Amino acid sequence: MELRVTESSENELSIEIAGEDHTFMNVLKGALLEHEDVSAATYDVNPEQSGGQTEPILTIKTEGGVDPLEALEEGAAGVRSKTTAFREAFEAAA
Repeated sequence: MELRVTESSENELSIEIAGEDHTFMNVLKGALLEHEDVSAATYDVNPEQSGGQTEPILTIKTEGGVDPLEALEEGAAGVRSKTTAFREAFEAAA
């Protein structure tokens, strides 16, 4: 997974996440929206035919002085925790 910051400010971050699709992006966006200091989290993927970017760009807006990069780290950790718990429950049920 390759990451490239496209825009960054005190309360907003846009980051390109190469090699990912809607599946991962929706999960990450959902985890970010669970964070109490994230006021908005969205991603955009322009189709190749439109001449736009082909890699998703995630945009995070925060409030309360929270650094959007820290919110992203916490959201990613939440995704990891949930997937680990799911894998363990699945293996126990098998």
